[in-house]
Amino acid sequence: MSGRSALARRTAIGLATTLAIIGLGAGVAAASNVAAGLTTGGGDVTVPTWLYLATGGGTVGASALLTMLVTDRDVIGTYHDHALETSKDRLLTAGSLLLGAVGLLGLALIVAAGLVGPNIGLVSATVLITFVAGRALLTIVTYTVGNPWPALNPWRRIAEALPTADEPYPDAFESWPAVVALLTFVWLEIVAPLTSSPDVLLAVLLMYSLFTISSAVVFSPSTWFRRGDPLSLWFRLYGAVAPIQRTDDGFELRYPGSRLSDADLVTDTSLVAFVLALVWELTFSGFIVTPAGVRTIEVLVGIGLPPVLVYLALLVGGFGLFWKVYWIAIDRTRERAETYLSRRYLGLRFAAPLLAIAAGYHFAHYVGFGLSLWPSLVDAVAAPLSPPPNPTQYALPGWFGYLEIAAILLGHVLAVWIAHTVSFDLFPGKLQAIRSQYPLIVVMVFFTMVSLYLVSQGTMSPPFVPS
Repeated sequence: MSGRSALARRTAIGLATTLAIIGLGAGVAAASNVAAGLTTGGGDVTVPTWLYLATGGGTVGASALLTMLVTDRDVIGTYHDHALETSKDRLLTAGSLLLGAVGLLGLALIVAAGLVGPNIGLVSATVLITFVAGRALLTIVTYTVGNPWPALNPWRRIAEALPTADEPYPDAFESWPAVVALLTFVWLEIVAPLTSSPDVLLAVLLMYSLFTISSAVVFSPSTWFRRGDPLSLWFRLYGAVAPIQRTDDGFELRYPGSRLSDADLVTDTSLVAFVLALVWELTFSGFIVTPAGVRTIEVLVGIGLPPVLVYLALLVGGFGLFWKVYWIAIDRTRERAETYLSRRYLGLRFAAPLLAIAAGYHFAHYVGFGLSLWPSLVDAVAAPLSPPPNPTQYALPGWFGYLEIAAILLGHVLAVWIAHTVSFDLFPGKLQAIRSQYPLIVVMVFFTMVSLYLVSQGTMSPPFVPS
Protein backbone atom coordinates (compact mmCIF):
# COMPACT_ATOMS: atom_id res chain seq x y z
CA MET A 1 0.00 0.00 0.00
CA SER A 2 1.35 3.47 -0.89
CA GLY A 3 2.15 6.06 1.76
CA ARG A 4 -0.72 8.31 0.61
CA SER A 5 -3.26 5.46 0.75
CA ALA A 6 -2.10 4.49 4.20
CA LEU A 7 -2.33 8.12 5.31
CA ALA A 8 -5.89 8.40 3.97
CA ARG A 9 -6.98 5.24 5.78
CA ARG A 10 -5.40 6.29 9.08
CA THR A 11 -6.88 9.77 8.79
CA ALA A 12 -10.34 8.26 8.30
CA ILE A 13 -9.88 6.09 11.40
CA GLY A 14 -8.73 9.11 13.41
CA LEU A 15 -11.70 11.20 12.32
CA ALA A 16 -14.13 8.42 13.15
CA THR A 17 -12.61 8.11 16.61
CA THR A 18 -12.82 11.86 17.14
CA LEU A 19 -16.49 11.95 16.12
CA ALA A 20 -17.24 9.13 18.54
CA ILE A 21 -15.64 11.05 21.38
CA ILE A 22 -17.55 14.20 20.46
CA GLY A 23 -20.74 12.17 20.69
CA LEU A 24 -19.90 11.27 24.28
CA GLY A 25 -19.73 14.97 25.06
CA ALA A 26 -23.41 15.56 24.28
CA GLY A 27 -25.01 17.97 26.67
CA VAL A 28 -21.86 19.92 27.48
CA ALA A 29 -22.83 23.58 27.23
CA ALA A 30 -20.79 26.62 26.33
CA ALA A 31 -17.45 27.09 28.02
CA SER A 32 -17.25 29.95 30.43
CA ASN A 33 -15.66 33.22 29.49
CA VAL A 34 -14.68 34.96 32.68
CA ALA A 35 -12.14 37.17 30.95
CA ALA A 36 -14.87 38.95 29.07
CA GLY A 37 -17.30 38.68 31.95
CA LEU A 38 -20.38 39.70 29.99
CA THR A 39 -21.97 36.28 29.83
CA THR A 40 -21.36 32.82 31.20
CA GLY A 41 -22.57 29.37 30.38
CA GLY A 42 -22.46 25.93 31.83
CA GLY A 43 -23.99 22.50 31.54
CA ASP A 44 -23.97 18.90 32.60
CA VAL A 45 -22.14 15.97 31.06
CA THR A 46 -24.41 13.07 30.17
CA VAL A 47 -21.71 10.46 30.79
CA PRO A 48 -19.54 9.90 33.90
CA THR A 49 -16.84 12.53 34.16
CA TRP A 50 -14.05 9.95 34.44
CA LEU A 51 -15.17 8.33 31.19
CA TYR A 52 -15.55 11.68 29.49
CA LEU A 53 -12.01 12.75 30.43
CA ALA A 54 -10.46 9.36 29.70
CA THR A 55 -11.97 9.19 26.24
CA GLY A 56 -10.95 12.78 25.49
CA GLY A 57 -7.38 12.09 26.53
CA GLY A 58 -7.55 8.78 24.69
CA THR A 59 -8.47 10.57 21.47
CA VAL A 60 -5.30 12.63 21.59
CA GLY A 61 -3.23 9.61 22.56
CA ALA A 62 -4.76 7.50 19.78
CA SER A 63 -4.22 10.26 17.23
CA ALA A 64 -0.58 10.43 18.31
CA LEU A 65 -0.16 6.68 17.81
CA LEU A 66 -1.83 6.84 14.40
CA THR A 67 0.32 9.81 13.46
CA MET A 68 3.47 7.91 14.36
CA LEU A 69 2.56 5.31 11.74
CA VAL A 70 3.07 7.98 9.08
CA THR A 71 6.83 7.81 8.58
CA ASP A 72 7.08 8.66 4.88
CA ARG A 73 8.89 12.03 4.84
CA ASP A 74 7.47 12.89 1.42
CA VAL A 75 3.91 12.48 2.70
CA ILE A 76 4.68 14.60 5.78
CA GLY A 77 6.37 17.26 3.68
CA THR A 78 3.50 17.45 1.18
CA TYR A 79 1.07 18.62 3.85
CA HIS A 80 3.33 21.34 5.18
CA ASP A 81 5.04 22.55 1.98
CA HIS A 82 2.12 22.62 -0.47
CA ALA A 83 0.86 26.17 -1.06
CA LEU A 84 -0.95 28.33 -3.62
CA GLU A 85 0.53 31.80 -4.04
CA THR A 86 -0.75 35.13 -5.38
CA SER A 87 0.77 38.60 -5.85
CA LYS A 88 0.41 40.90 -2.86
CA ASP A 89 0.66 44.34 -4.49
CA ARG A 90 -2.98 44.98 -5.29
CA LEU A 91 -4.27 43.13 -2.24
CA LEU A 92 -1.97 45.04 0.08
CA THR A 93 -2.79 48.43 -1.40
CA ALA A 94 -6.56 48.03 -1.24
CA GLY A 95 -6.62 46.05 1.98
CA SER A 96 -4.23 48.35 3.79
CA LEU A 97 -6.27 51.45 2.97
CA LEU A 98 -9.59 49.85 3.87
CA LEU A 99 -8.52 48.05 7.03
CA GLY A 100 -6.36 50.97 8.16
CA ALA A 101 -9.36 53.27 7.99
CA VAL A 102 -11.49 50.73 9.84
CA GLY A 103 -8.87 50.43 12.59
CA LEU A 104 -8.56 54.17 13.12
CA LEU A 105 -12.32 54.68 13.06
CA GLY A 106 -12.76 51.80 15.49
CA LEU A 107 -10.29 53.32 17.94
CA ALA A 108 -11.98 56.71 17.64
CA LEU A 109 -15.38 55.09 18.26
CA ILE A 110 -14.06 53.27 21.34
CA VAL A 111 -12.73 56.51 22.82
CA ALA A 112 -15.84 58.56 21.97
CA ALA A 113 -18.24 55.96 23.35
CA GLY A 114 -16.15 55.66 26.50
CA LEU A 115 -16.19 59.41 27.06
CA VAL A 116 -19.79 60.34 26.27
CA GLY A 117 -21.61 57.04 25.74
CA PRO A 118 -23.63 55.04 28.28
CA ASN A 119 -21.66 53.80 31.27
CA ILE A 120 -23.21 50.31 31.14
CA GLY A 121 -21.05 47.42 29.98
CA LEU A 122 -23.67 45.41 28.10
CA VAL A 123 -24.63 48.33 25.85
CA SER A 124 -21.33 50.21 25.65
CA ALA A 125 -19.58 50.24 22.29
CA THR A 126 -16.28 50.61 24.14
CA VAL A 127 -16.77 47.30 25.97
CA LEU A 128 -18.41 45.37 23.14
CA ILE A 129 -15.86 46.37 20.49
CA THR A 130 -12.97 45.54 22.80
CA PHE A 131 -14.17 42.16 24.01
CA VAL A 132 -16.70 40.87 21.46
CA ALA A 133 -15.20 42.28 18.25
CA GLY A 134 -11.54 42.15 19.29
CA ARG A 135 -10.87 39.52 21.91
CA ALA A 136 -13.42 37.05 20.53
CA LEU A 137 -14.38 37.45 16.87
CA LEU A 138 -11.26 39.09 15.39
CA THR A 139 -9.07 36.49 17.08
CA ILE A 140 -11.23 33.68 15.69
CA VAL A 141 -10.92 35.16 12.19
CA THR A 142 -7.15 35.41 12.71
CA TYR A 143 -6.58 31.69 13.27
CA THR A 144 -9.33 30.37 10.98
CA VAL A 145 -8.74 32.64 7.96
CA GLY A 146 -5.68 34.90 8.27
CA ASN A 147 -4.17 37.72 10.31
CA PRO A 148 -5.60 41.17 9.42
CA TRP A 149 -4.04 42.95 12.41
CA PRO A 150 -0.96 44.41 10.65
CA ALA A 151 -3.33 46.41 8.42
CA LEU A 152 -5.92 47.13 11.12
CA ASN A 153 -3.56 48.17 13.92
CA PRO A 154 -4.42 51.86 14.61
CA TRP A 155 -1.60 52.37 17.12
CA ARG A 156 1.01 51.45 14.53
CA ARG A 157 -0.44 53.91 12.02
CA ILE A 158 -0.35 56.67 14.61
CA ALA A 159 3.24 55.81 15.57
CA GLU A 160 4.36 55.73 11.92
CA ALA A 161 3.01 59.25 11.45
CA LEU A 162 5.20 60.56 14.28
CA PRO A 163 8.96 61.25 14.24
CA THR A 164 10.85 58.32 15.73
CA ALA A 165 14.10 58.14 17.70
CA ASP A 166 15.11 54.70 16.36
CA GLU A 167 16.96 53.77 19.51
CA PRO A 168 18.41 50.22 19.42
CA TYR A 169 16.07 47.69 20.98
CA PRO A 170 17.89 45.85 23.82
CA ASP A 171 18.44 42.25 22.74
CA ALA A 172 18.07 41.14 26.34
CA PHE A 173 14.45 42.34 26.28
CA GLU A 174 13.51 39.86 23.52
CA SER A 175 9.68 39.74 23.77
CA TRP A 176 9.47 39.66 27.56
CA PRO A 177 7.67 43.05 27.72
CA ALA A 178 4.84 41.49 25.69
CA VAL A 179 4.69 38.46 28.01
CA VAL A 180 4.45 40.65 31.11
CA ALA A 181 1.85 42.89 29.44
CA LEU A 182 -0.30 39.92 28.38
CA LEU A 183 -0.39 38.46 31.90
CA THR A 184 -1.09 41.93 33.30
CA PHE A 185 -4.06 42.41 30.97
CA VAL A 186 -5.47 38.99 31.91
CA TRP A 187 -5.16 39.89 35.60
CA LEU A 188 -6.84 43.26 35.07
CA GLU A 189 -9.75 41.60 33.25
CA ILE A 190 -10.46 39.71 36.46
CA VAL A 191 -9.81 42.23 39.23
CA ALA A 192 -10.91 45.47 37.53
CA PRO A 193 -14.46 46.23 36.34
CA LEU A 194 -13.43 46.44 32.69
CA THR A 195 -16.59 44.80 31.35
CA SER A 196 -19.04 46.69 33.55
CA SER A 197 -17.43 50.14 33.60
CA PRO A 198 -16.53 51.66 30.22
CA ASP A 199 -14.76 54.48 32.07
CA VAL A 200 -12.28 52.08 33.67
CA LEU A 201 -11.78 50.18 30.41
CA LEU A 202 -11.14 53.43 28.55
CA ALA A 203 -8.55 54.47 31.14
CA VAL A 204 -6.70 51.16 30.66
CA LEU A 205 -6.87 51.50 26.87
CA LEU A 206 -5.53 55.04 27.02
CA MET A 207 -2.63 53.92 29.24
CA TYR A 208 -1.88 51.12 26.80
CA SER A 209 -2.04 53.60 23.90
CA LEU A 210 0.42 55.95 25.59
CA PHE A 211 2.78 53.09 26.42
CA THR A 212 2.75 51.42 23.01
CA ILE A 213 2.95 54.59 20.91
CA SER A 214 5.80 56.03 23.01
CA SER A 215 7.66 52.70 22.86
CA ALA A 216 7.20 52.54 19.09
CA VAL A 217 8.49 56.11 18.75
CA VAL A 218 11.58 55.26 20.81
CA PHE A 219 12.45 51.89 19.23
CA SER A 220 10.78 52.41 15.80
CA PRO A 221 7.35 51.01 14.90
CA SER A 222 8.74 48.06 12.91
CA THR A 223 10.83 46.86 15.85
CA TRP A 224 8.34 47.46 18.66
CA PHE A 225 5.32 45.95 16.94
CA ARG A 226 7.40 42.96 15.94
CA ARG A 227 8.92 42.23 19.35
CA GLY A 228 7.41 44.19 22.24
CA ASP A 229 3.72 44.84 21.58
CA PRO A 230 1.46 42.18 23.14
CA LEU A 231 -1.46 42.69 20.74
CA SER A 232 0.72 42.39 17.64
CA LEU A 233 2.37 39.28 19.04
CA TRP A 234 -1.03 37.87 20.02
CA PHE A 235 -2.40 38.14 16.48
CA ARG A 236 0.86 37.13 14.77
CA LEU A 237 1.12 33.87 16.69
CA TYR A 238 -2.57 33.02 16.43
CA GLY A 239 -2.37 33.91 12.73
CA ALA A 240 0.30 31.24 12.23
CA VAL A 241 -2.46 28.63 12.61
CA ALA A 242 -4.49 30.09 9.72
CA PRO A 243 -4.54 28.78 6.13
CA ILE A 244 -3.78 32.21 4.58
CA GLN A 245 -0.20 33.30 5.23
CA ARG A 246 1.63 36.44 4.13
CA THR A 247 5.07 35.98 2.56
CA ASP A 248 7.70 38.28 1.05
CA ASP A 249 6.27 37.55 -2.40
CA GLY A 250 2.57 37.81 -1.60
CA PHE A 251 0.03 35.57 0.08
CA GLU A 252 -0.10 31.82 0.08
CA LEU A 253 -2.84 29.34 0.88
CA ARG A 254 -1.57 26.50 3.05
CA TYR A 255 -3.04 23.64 4.99
CA PRO A 256 -4.24 24.83 8.43
CA GLY A 257 -1.43 24.78 10.97
CA SER A 258 1.32 23.95 8.49
CA ARG A 259 3.11 27.22 9.32
CA LEU A 260 3.62 25.95 12.87
CA SER A 261 6.37 23.58 11.74
CA ASP A 262 8.54 26.43 10.40
CA ALA A 263 11.75 27.11 12.30
CA ASP A 264 11.44 30.91 12.00
CA LEU A 265 8.19 31.26 13.95
CA VAL A 266 9.38 30.87 17.56
CA THR A 267 12.92 32.22 17.68
CA ASP A 268 13.67 32.89 21.37
CA THR A 269 12.62 31.74 24.82
CA SER A 270 10.40 34.77 25.40
CA LEU A 271 8.22 33.63 22.48
CA VAL A 272 8.02 30.20 24.09
CA ALA A 273 6.76 31.98 27.21
CA PHE A 274 4.19 33.92 25.17
CA VAL A 275 2.89 30.71 23.57
CA LEU A 276 2.56 29.08 26.99
CA ALA A 277 0.84 32.22 28.30
CA LEU A 278 -1.75 31.94 25.51
CA VAL A 279 -2.54 28.38 26.58
CA TRP A 280 -2.49 29.17 30.30
CA GLU A 281 -4.63 32.31 30.26
CA LEU A 282 -7.54 30.36 28.76
CA THR A 283 -7.08 27.52 31.24
CA PHE A 284 -6.93 30.08 34.06
CA SER A 285 -10.12 31.81 32.87
CA GLY A 286 -11.92 28.47 32.93
CA PHE A 287 -10.50 27.35 36.27
CA ILE A 288 -11.54 30.34 38.39
CA VAL A 289 -15.25 29.91 37.54
CA THR A 290 -15.42 26.18 38.34
CA PRO A 291 -16.52 25.05 41.80
CA ALA A 292 -12.98 23.85 42.56
CA GLY A 293 -11.49 27.18 41.50
CA VAL A 294 -14.02 29.19 43.48
CA ARG A 295 -13.36 27.12 46.61
CA THR A 296 -9.60 27.58 46.19
CA ILE A 297 -9.96 31.35 45.93
CA GLU A 298 -12.34 31.52 48.92
CA VAL A 299 -9.95 29.49 51.08
CA LEU A 300 -6.98 31.71 50.21
CA VAL A 301 -8.97 34.89 50.84
CA GLY A 302 -10.31 33.36 54.04
CA ILE A 303 -6.81 33.11 55.52
CA GLY A 304 -6.34 36.85 55.04
CA LEU A 305 -4.87 37.28 51.55
CA PRO A 306 -6.24 40.19 49.47
CA PRO A 307 -8.34 38.92 46.52
CA VAL A 308 -6.31 40.87 43.95
CA LEU A 309 -3.14 39.18 45.17
CA VAL A 310 -4.83 35.76 45.19
CA TYR A 311 -5.78 36.10 41.53
CA LEU A 312 -2.31 37.38 40.69
CA ALA A 313 -0.66 34.51 42.55
CA LEU A 314 -2.84 31.91 40.81
CA LEU A 315 -2.20 33.49 37.42
CA VAL A 316 1.58 33.76 37.82
CA GLY A 317 1.89 30.47 39.71
CA GLY A 318 -0.07 28.55 37.08
CA PHE A 319 2.00 30.08 34.32
CA GLY A 320 5.16 29.10 36.17
CA LEU A 321 3.85 25.54 36.47
CA PHE A 322 3.13 25.38 32.73
CA TRP A 323 6.64 26.73 32.04
CA LYS A 324 8.25 24.11 34.30
CA VAL A 325 6.23 21.19 32.91
CA TYR A 326 7.04 22.20 29.34
CA TRP A 327 10.79 22.32 29.88
CA ILE A 328 10.72 19.04 31.80
CA ALA A 329 9.03 17.50 28.75
CA ILE A 330 11.73 19.02 26.52
CA ASP A 331 14.45 17.53 28.74
CA ARG A 332 12.82 14.10 28.49
CA THR A 333 12.47 14.54 24.73
CA ARG A 334 16.18 15.27 24.44
CA GLU A 335 17.04 12.23 26.54
CA ARG A 336 14.82 9.85 24.59
CA ALA A 337 16.03 11.15 21.23
CA GLU A 338 19.68 10.86 22.33
CA THR A 339 20.47 13.99 20.38
CA TYR A 340 23.18 16.63 20.55
CA LEU A 341 20.65 19.35 19.67
CA SER A 342 20.49 21.86 22.50
CA ARG A 343 17.66 22.01 25.03
CA ARG A 344 16.92 25.60 23.99
CA TYR A 345 16.64 24.76 20.29
CA LEU A 346 14.32 21.83 20.94
CA GLY A 347 12.20 24.07 23.18
CA LEU A 348 11.86 26.65 20.41
CA ARG A 349 10.88 24.13 17.75
CA PHE A 350 8.30 22.25 19.81
CA ALA A 351 6.59 25.37 21.22
CA ALA A 352 4.79 26.37 18.01
CA PRO A 353 2.54 23.24 17.89
CA LEU A 354 1.01 24.41 21.18
CA LEU A 355 -0.54 27.32 19.25
CA ALA A 356 -2.97 24.82 17.73
CA ILE A 357 -4.05 23.91 21.26
CA ALA A 358 -4.42 27.60 22.16
CA ALA A 359 -6.60 28.17 19.08
CA GLY A 360 -8.82 25.23 20.02
CA TYR A 361 -9.14 26.51 23.58
CA HIS A 362 -9.92 30.03 22.40
CA PHE A 363 -12.61 28.86 19.98
CA ALA A 364 -14.26 26.77 22.68
CA HIS A 365 -14.24 29.67 25.15
CA TYR A 366 -15.24 32.51 22.85
CA VAL A 367 -17.28 31.38 19.85
CA GLY A 368 -20.52 31.12 21.82
CA PHE A 369 -19.75 34.37 23.63
CA GLY A 370 -19.09 36.21 20.36
CA LEU A 371 -22.14 34.87 18.55
CA SER A 372 -24.56 35.46 21.41
CA LEU A 373 -23.49 39.10 21.81
CA TRP A 374 -23.15 39.83 18.09
CA PRO A 375 -26.57 41.64 17.91
CA SER A 376 -25.61 43.82 20.89
CA LEU A 377 -22.33 44.71 19.16
CA VAL A 378 -24.15 45.70 15.96
CA ASP A 379 -26.64 47.84 17.91
CA ALA A 380 -23.87 49.55 19.87
CA VAL A 381 -21.82 50.36 16.75
CA ALA A 382 -24.91 51.64 14.90
CA ALA A 383 -25.83 53.99 17.77
CA PRO A 384 -22.81 54.27 20.09
CA LEU A 385 -24.11 57.25 22.06
CA SER A 386 -27.72 56.06 22.48
CA PRO A 387 -27.96 52.29 22.10
CA PRO A 388 -31.25 50.44 22.75
CA PRO A 389 -32.08 49.99 26.45
CA ASN A 390 -32.73 46.25 25.97
CA PRO A 391 -29.92 44.87 23.82
CA THR A 392 -30.58 41.72 21.82
CA GLN A 393 -28.69 38.49 22.45
CA TYR A 394 -28.81 35.22 20.55
CA ALA A 395 -29.78 32.10 22.49
CA LEU A 396 -27.41 29.30 21.54
CA PRO A 397 -28.90 25.89 20.70
CA GLY A 398 -28.35 22.94 22.99
CA TRP A 399 -26.07 21.17 20.52
CA PHE A 400 -23.56 24.03 20.60
CA GLY A 401 -21.48 22.21 23.21
CA TYR A 402 -20.51 19.67 20.54
CA LEU A 403 -18.75 22.43 18.62
CA GLU A 404 -16.69 23.43 21.63
CA ILE A 405 -15.61 19.88 22.42
CA ALA A 406 -14.71 19.40 18.75
CA ALA A 407 -12.57 22.55 18.78
CA ILE A 408 -10.58 21.40 21.81
CA LEU A 409 -10.01 17.91 20.44
CA LEU A 410 -9.16 19.03 16.91
CA GLY A 411 -6.73 21.62 18.27
CA HIS A 412 -4.90 18.91 20.21
CA VAL A 413 -4.93 16.47 17.29
CA LEU A 414 -3.46 19.16 15.02
CA ALA A 415 -0.81 19.92 17.64
CA VAL A 416 0.16 16.24 17.74
CA TRP A 417 0.53 16.17 13.96
CA ILE A 418 2.68 19.31 13.92
CA ALA A 419 4.89 17.95 16.70
CA HIS A 420 5.24 14.75 14.66
CA THR A 421 6.33 16.79 11.65
CA VAL A 422 8.84 18.80 13.69
CA SER A 423 10.37 15.64 15.14
CA PHE A 424 10.92 14.19 11.66
CA ASP A 425 12.47 17.47 10.61
CA LEU A 426 14.87 17.45 13.57
CA PHE A 427 15.91 13.81 13.81
CA PRO A 428 17.19 11.66 10.91
CA GLY A 429 16.11 8.28 12.31
CA LYS A 430 12.44 7.26 12.25
CA LEU A 431 12.57 5.51 15.62
CA GLN A 432 14.49 8.42 17.07
CA ALA A 433 11.81 10.85 15.84
CA ILE A 434 9.02 8.70 17.24
CA ARG A 435 10.68 8.22 20.64
CA SER A 436 11.20 11.95 20.96
CA GLN A 437 7.45 12.59 20.85
CA TYR A 438 6.43 10.54 23.89
CA PRO A 439 6.99 13.22 26.59
CA LEU A 440 5.17 15.91 24.60
CA ILE A 441 2.25 13.56 23.92
CA VAL A 442 1.90 12.99 27.66
CA VAL A 443 1.80 16.76 28.20
CA MET A 444 -0.80 17.21 25.43
CA VAL A 445 -3.00 14.43 26.81
CA PHE A 446 -2.78 16.13 30.22
CA PHE A 447 -3.75 19.50 28.71
CA THR A 448 -6.68 17.81 26.90
CA MET A 449 -8.08 16.21 30.04
CA VAL A 450 -7.69 19.43 32.06
CA SER A 451 -9.45 21.54 29.42
CA LEU A 452 -12.28 19.01 28.96
CA TYR A 453 -12.73 18.82 32.72
CA LEU A 454 -13.06 22.60 32.98
CA VAL A 455 -15.56 22.71 30.11
CA SER A 456 -17.61 19.92 31.70
CA GLN A 457 -18.05 21.70 35.05
CA GLY A 458 -20.94 23.93 35.93
CA THR A 459 -19.81 27.55 36.10
CA MET A 460 -20.04 30.03 38.95
CA SER A 461 -19.23 33.69 39.25
CA PRO A 462 -15.60 34.28 40.30
CA PRO A 463 -15.67 35.49 43.93
CA PHE A 464 -14.43 38.83 45.22
CA VAL A 465 -14.34 40.53 41.81
CA PRO A 466 -16.04 43.84 40.95
CA SER A 467 -19.35 43.56 39.13
